[in-house]
Amino acid sequence: MALLGKGAIAMWWDIASDHRAEFEDWHTHEHFPERMGIPGFHRGSRWAAADGGEGFFVMYELEAYETLVSPGYLARLNAPTPWSSKMMPHHRNMVRSQCRVLESSGGALSRHALTVRISPAEGAADRLQSHLRELAQTLSTRPGTTAGHLLQNQTPKIAPTTEQKIRGGPDPAADWIFIVCGYDLKALQALVTSELSDAALEAAGACAGALRGVYALSHSNTAEDVG
Repeated sequence: MALLGKGAIAMWWDIASDHRAEFEDWHTHEHFPERMGIPGFHRGSRWAAADGGEGFFVMYELEAYETLVSPGYLARLNAPTPWSSKMMPHHRNMVRSQCRVLESSGGALSRHALTVRISPAEGAADRLQSHLRELAQTLSTRPGTTAGHLLQNQTPKIAPTTEQKIRGGPDPAADWIFIVCGYDLKALQALVTSELSDAALEAAGACAGALRGVYALSHSNTAEDVG
């Protein structure tokens, strides 16, 4: 099954080790259920750095891109709980992309996820998109990998929210995000040095300087889980 909807939020941040246990408790038992209670939110997944580092990758799958400006979501962003207000300042180096789903092939969840943050070179967006769409479709059936997803950030024009202010201001965003899911960590790591290497991506139309991360699934909820 592909991603559950046509919109998504993709986020990365670091949590220091002395705050990690409380963060995972809050994120699992309060924050995910809260988000999944918002109309249009279908599934949330949290992934921890596969190398044991401080990084996390979080993705919300949304019914539509317009969910990002829905009254229910904006109300939550502007009324964080006391526990959320306590934990959000500990989200370091946060990147938050509010996206349209351009391509989604295969299952959305697996043991590992590789994220690649890229931007198209000038005049090469169509070529890069076509290349990544085709790659996503092949990855859903290869040994070791189960899915490929391509997201494009389009930050809605809304006023800064209370949650943003708690975190210290507007969050930077990744431009395009390519996500590979898989059950074999070595298969994902091999992509970093082959089809998703700097040379391969630039040949397909991407700018230099792609950012990559490999993560292990930590927790997931759907709206039905918390309903």
